Amino acid sequence: MALRLGDQAPDFTQDSSIGSLNLYEWAGDSWVVLFSHPADYTPVCTTELGRTAKLAKEFEKRNVKAVGLSVDSSESHKGWIEDINETQSTEVNFPIIADHDRKVSELYDMIHPNADTTLTVRSVFVIDPDKRVRMTLTYPASTGRNFDEILRVIDSLQLTDNYKVATPVDWKSGDDVVIVPTLTDEEELKRRFPKGYEAVRPYLRITPDPSR
Repeated sequence: MALRLGDQAPDFTQDSSIGSLNLYEWAGDSWVVLFSHPADYTPVCTTELGRTAKLAKEFEKRNVKAVGLSVDSSESHKGWIEDINETQSTEVNFPIIADHDRKVSELYDMIHPNADTTLTVRSVFVIDPDKRVRMTLTYPASTGRNFDEILRVIDSLQLTDNYKVATPVDWKSGDDVVIVPTLTDEEELKRRFPKGYEAVRPYLRITPDPSR
């Protein structure tokens, strides 16, 4: 059965480009972006892993660790990493899981038989420090992932975990947010949102980013 939002992310121990990797131990208290690839030495995925490496500082400041996965071997991964580093002018600084026995792929429902019976689809899972699945995305093989969007969602999750707000359409970090409809006490509203808010409708109240 497919993982749903809020589900416990399955733990696993599997070989990787940096040796044996246990997800929970490796993640520690960090957020995790786990993303799968159909195979090594594929063009779109090469650009994606290069982009992930270049975003290392962005992930770090959000307390996020990235980990890739494909069904190829760790030795294949190591050779592919050399290609990624050379062609994308970067240095891959995160592990790639070698899911040769499809164990992780099955746990995370990454093999979709109607697309391919053996190779993993291009999925993304955002997992929080409590090891809960907070976001899932699955892309077609021909479409490169948008890592700016993945970072945007992480920014939204981390903000809304700490404040009683939600983020509106096309929101980016620092933009105005909306106050959750369940918050109605005026004294609490003043305390939580000292910059005030605009009530466009009783259920639609806009306020500046309370983290800033």
